[in-house]
Amino acid sequence: MSAMKLVVVGAAGRMGRTLIRAIAETDGVELSGAIEQPGSPHIGQDAGLLAGAAQANVAISDDPLPVFAKADGVLDFTVPAATIMFAGYAAQANVAHIIGTTGCSAEDDAKIRAASGHAPIVKSGNMSLGVNLLAVLAKQAAQALGDDFDIEVLEMHHRHKVDAPSGTALLLGEALAAGRGITLAQRSVRVRDGHTGARTPGDIGFATLRGGSVVGDHSVILAGPGERITLSHHAEDRSLFARGAIRAALWANGRKPGLYSMLDVLGLQG
Repeated sequence: MSAMKLVVVGAAGRMGRTLIRAIAETDGVELSGAIEQPGSPHIGQDAGLLAGAAQANVAISDDPLPVFAKADGVLDFTVPAATIMFAGYAAQANVAHIIGTTGCSAEDDAKIRAASGHAPIVKSGNMSLGVNLLAVLAKQAAQALGDDFDIEVLEMHHRHKVDAPSGTALLLGEALAAGRGITLAQRSVRVRDGHTGARTPGDIGFATLRGGSVVGDHSVILAGPGERITLSHHAEDRSLFARGAIRAALWANGRKPGLYSMLDVLGLQG
C-alpha cells in the first residue's frame, strides 16, 4: 500500500515543523506539501530542512489549491481564519482535514461543520491519547458526583499562546458538562475578579495560567465536602500532538465525509 500523502499548513511555525519531523519518522505517511502564508520568508525553502529533518524535496508554497489536489490529507494547527479557508480547499479536493486549531468561534465551527459534508474532518482541542482518556474519565466523574462537588478546570501554557481558555480546557469542560447533563456555555465561569459572591452550585470554572515554555498542563478538580479529586495531564513534548494528528489522518483516509473527533479515532466514543 502506498504511503498517505500529507500536507502541513503553517509549515514554518513551531507546530508545523514538529508535524514535518513526525511525518518523516512515521511509516505509512509522506510529506507531499507544505503551506505558508503569502509573503513568508520561508516560501521556496525545503520543508524538511527548515524543520530540522532530512531534505524532503518539498518546497514551501503559498498556493494551497494545487498542493491539496495531489494530497490525501491536511494537517492544520493554524488560526481560525486560516482553518476556515483550508476547510474549504480540503472539501473541494475531498481530502481528510485534521484540525488541531483552537480558539474557533461558534460561527467558525458552523463553517467547519458545513465543510464536513464534503470531506472527512477530524477536529479536536487536543490530539493526544492521554488528554482524550482524561476527558472520558472527567465525564464519568462528573456524572458520578453530584452538585455537592464543585468543578474547576485549571490550565497552563507557554507565554506565546493567544487563546484562553485553551482548546483542551474547553474539551474537558464539554466532557464535564455532558457528564452533568448541562450546557457548558450556560454554566461556565471564565473570569473572577472583585467581590464575586458565593460560588453557584453546578458551575464549571476555568482558571488560565500563561508563562515560560510550558507545552500544556491541565487539571480537572472536583472539590466536595471534606475531599477533593484531581485528574491531571501534563504534556512534555509537542510531538505527542503531532503523532496524534498523523494517527487521525490515517484513520480518516478514505472515510466518508463527516465531522469526527479524537474520541472516534481512538475508539473512545460512547
